[in-house]
Amino acid sequence: MSLLDETIAAIAPRDAGAERAARERLDRMTKPPGSLGVLEDVAAQLAGTAGVCPAPLPAPAAVAVFAGDHGVHAQGVTPWPQEVTAQMVANFAAGGAVVNAFAASLDADVVVVDVGVATPSHPAPGFLDRNVRRGTADLAEGPAMTLDEARRAVEVGIEVATGLAAEHGCLVTGDMGITNTTASAALVCAFTGASPDDATGRGTGIDDPTLARKVAVVERALARLDGGRDPLTVLAELGGLEHAALAGFVLGAAAARVPVVLDGVIAGSAALVAAALCPAALEHSFAGHVSAEPGHALALRHLGLRPLLGLDLRLGEGTGALLAVPLVAAAARALADVATFDAAGVTEKA
Repeated sequence: MSLLDETIAAIAPRDAGAERAARERLDRMTKPPGSLGVLEDVAAQLAGTAGVCPAPLPAPAAVAVFAGDHGVHAQGVTPWPQEVTAQMVANFAAGGAVVNAFAASLDADVVVVDVGVATPSHPAPGFLDRNVRRGTADLAEGPAMTLDEARRAVEVGIEVATGLAAEHGCLVTGDMGITNTTASAALVCAFTGASPDDATGRGTGIDDPTLARKVAVVERALARLDGGRDPLTVLAELGGLEHAALAGFVLGAAAARVPVVLDGVIAGSAALVAAALCPAALEHSFAGHVSAEPGHALALRHLGLRPLLGLDLRLGEGTGALLAVPLVAAAARALADVATFDAAGVTEKA
C-alpha cells in the first residue's frame, strides 16, 4: 500500500469509553454541570483522541506552515506578486512573521515546509525542503497538478505530522501561498456544493473588479468537474500543493492520535479533502477560529466543526489556530486537575 493508504487504514474514531469517562468526570468536578460550555466538549474530545481519561496535556505545540505557489496567479486574482510566497518563507524561517510571534508566546515550535514554492529557498533551521513541483498549473485552464503530484504532496503532510507527533502533544496547521484563497474557494464549492459567489472572498483585500474575476475563475474551474470524481482527483484539479499537504497533515495527526488545531479557510478547505478521504480523521481536529473569508464558515458547517474563536482574522500562517491552543490546553488541564465534589469535600446541590 502507499503511505496514504496505510495512514487512512490506521485512523480510528475517538475512543467512546474514554470520552464517556471524561464527561462523567466533568459532571463530578467542583462546578455546576456543563458550566464550562464548549470547553467540556473539547476536554471530552481530547480524552477520546488519547483513549484515556484524563487526556495528556496537549503540549508542546508545533505549527507546520506549508507553502506553495499557484499558476492561477496569471489570471489576475490578486495584486500581490507571486514572489511574495518565497519571501515570506524566508521571513518565517528568520522568525519575523506574525506566526512566529504568536508561537513564541506559547513556546510552540514553527516548522516551515516548502511543498510547492516556485523559487527555491536557502536552507535554514526549522525549514524543510519537500518541494513536489515549482508551483501548480493554472486551475482556470486545466488540472492544477497531476494525480501523482497530489498524492505525493498529501504524503509530505503525513510525514511532517508523523515526525512532529513523536515529540509534540498538539499540532497546528499553517499555510502560505499567494492566490491560495482562490484554490480554497474552488475546493469548498466542490466538496460542499456552495456557489462561487458565496464561497469566494477578498483574500488579501482585493477590490470589486478583482473579486468578480476571482469568482469567474472559480466558476470556470468547477465547470470541468463531474459528480463522479474521487477526492484525490478533485484535489489535483483544483487545489494547491499546500492544500494537499495540509490534508495529509490532518490525516497523519489523526493516525498518530494527536489533536490538530485547524487555522483558517486554507486549512478548512484542506480538511474537506481529508474528510472525504477518511471521515474519522476529523474526529481528532478542532477548528481554532472562523475567519473572515466566507468559504471558511461554509467548510466548517459542512464538517460539523464549531470554531473556538471568532476574531475576523484572515491572515493565515496558522495565527488563528495558535490563538486557540491555550483554550485546548485549558480544557485538558481542567479535566486533569480540578477536584471532584467527593475528593474536595464540597457539598453538591440537592
